[in-house]
Amino acid sequence: MPANIHATEKPLFKIFSNDFIFSIPAYQRPYAWTEEEAGELLSDLLSFLEDSSNSIPESNPYFLGSIVLIKNESTPEADVIDGQQRLTTLTILLAVLRSLVSPERASQITEFICQPAHSFLGLDNCYRLKLRLKDNEFFRNYIQDGERFFREYIQNKKKGEIENKRKDEVDLGAFFGLNPSLLTDSQKNIQTNAKYFINKLQDFSEQKLDQFIKYLMTRCFLVVVSSPDFGSAYRIFSVLNSRGLNLSTPDILKSDIIGAIDSSLQGRYTKIWEDEEEALSRETFKDLFSHIRMISLKVKPRKDTLKEFRNKIKPEKTPQEFIDNTLKPYCDSLKIIKKINGKIYEGDDQNSKIINSLFLWLNKIDNFDWIPPAILYLSLNYHNTEKLKRFFSDLERLAAGLMILRADINDRINRYAKLLVAIQESTDLFTLDSPLQLSSDEKKRIIKTLDEDLYLMKRIRLYVLLRLDSALSAHDIQIPNDAFAIITVEHVLPQNPSDSWLEDFPNEQERNNYVHRIGNLALLSRQKNSEAQNFSFERKKSIYFSSNTGVVSFPLTIEVMQKDKWTPEIIIQRQESSLRLLKDIWRL
Repeated sequence: MPANIHATEKPLFKIFSNDFIFSIPAYQRPYAWTEEEAGELLSDLLSFLEDSSNSIPESNPYFLGSIVLIKNESTPEADVIDGQQRLTTLTILLAVLRSLVSPERASQITEFICQPAHSFLGLDNCYRLKLRLKDNEFFRNYIQDGERFFREYIQNKKKGEIENKRKDEVDLGAFFGLNPSLLTDSQKNIQTNAKYFINKLQDFSEQKLDQFIKYLMTRCFLVVVSSPDFGSAYRIFSVLNSRGLNLSTPDILKSDIIGAIDSSLQGRYTKIWEDEEEALSRETFKDLFSHIRMISLKVKPRKDTLKEFRNKIKPEKTPQEFIDNTLKPYCDSLKIIKKINGKIYEGDDQNSKIINSLFLWLNKIDNFDWIPPAILYLSLNYHNTEKLKRFFSDLERLAAGLMILRADINDRINRYAKLLVAIQESTDLFTLDSPLQLSSDEKKRIIKTLDEDLYLMKRIRLYVLLRLDSALSAHDIQIPNDAFAIITVEHVLPQNPSDSWLEDFPNEQERNNYVHRIGNLALLSRQKNSEAQNFSFERKKSIYFSSNTGVVSFPLTIEVMQKDKWTPEIIIQRQESSLRLLKDIWRL
């Protein structure tokens, strides 16, 4: 092991001592243990205690795992890279135990929660664990300094029992005077786990509590792995804990960026950052940084995103500007583009409807390479609905065209990189040679592809047919993403027809020319009945397409129902009309 990395097994009384002052860095995810994880920990501790001898020093030790810290040997301050969940839960458990023992013995437990002042040693009162800024005040007030609240709550519960009320009738948060709607998820978890520990331990005798506390502090061990360097500490964490925190690029960049802001403003900017992450969700927030990287560098990733941010984008050089002018507006744009939490574009009524419809279509494209230019253009032109309508009509056309042509990732990234440059340089995006526009050759190849066996092109067939179906409607049809997955594409002339079809389609080679093309396809809003797929046209209509089944909601399918029979001429006519309409939709 390298000289600057240390690993030592320590009992909990040494963990919660003057040797350590733990801080949860801003880039860490919030406290996430629920009653399930807290309950498993308490159950394990109690079972180990019960299996041990009466003599605590000789009892079976319990190994709590490892924690990984950034820490210099000469100081107690330690940033927790891995171990936040256990350290926080153990502090909650200590706070509950303190409220269950006599006040005299409680003061000894308090020393595990807060370092007492010592004038001769030059020590001030100092909490042994400091959570992230958003949750730390709550944790300090209601857990670390919460002995009075806990004792009153426990007494109230006992009164409730005397009055034949349910033990859990009094809510811990309400007793604290807290509004649940104002709590973060981590604060709710802290409150829930504290209440759980109280319910499990409040009936223990004084002797049993005394025995449990001694066992907890002297026979329960953590392996402390520490390094003064973030990089080596995080590498250790990655090796030791494949199921743990899994810090993302935004987590680590948050520390760089927020840490570079004046301390008087860090709280404000931390709140902006965390509010946006919570609004987008952790995974989408992570994706946002890939989009920001693309907008900034306009090339395919050559290294991991973190290295490119640190080496090329360098947001910590102007941290407030990055959050105000990049992170926040790009987050706002992405919420609208992906309709996160129901967020939509709001401008004048008619254009807004079209723009929001185009966002829904774009989100059905089978890749997300179009998102960086969409974010950039929306953030720059938010109040110009005419420009937005024109741009996103052409962006959907481009994205759909590249998808139909099965352009590979390198071609897509190069194309969208050119578009990003054009947007930032304010060049005319609507000239024939603009990267936003399809070339003559691309349009010809798209038409040729659409005129072939569309059914066999699994990645594009549903998108094309839904786009066609929407154009056949008197108004744009909005297909929710959850419904998109259950829509099926059905052959009218079956792939393996029964004898009833052979009168109109006697030649197998001709049948094969028709069967997979747009003119022979319809849409169903439920899983198709495989047993009926080869039936005659009349029977198939009654099973698949009858309004009695409740599945007819597509104009494309209603067209089929209106036919008395199905012939090669009908397929050809339908193929030609469908192609004309698709050419109109995408200006081919």
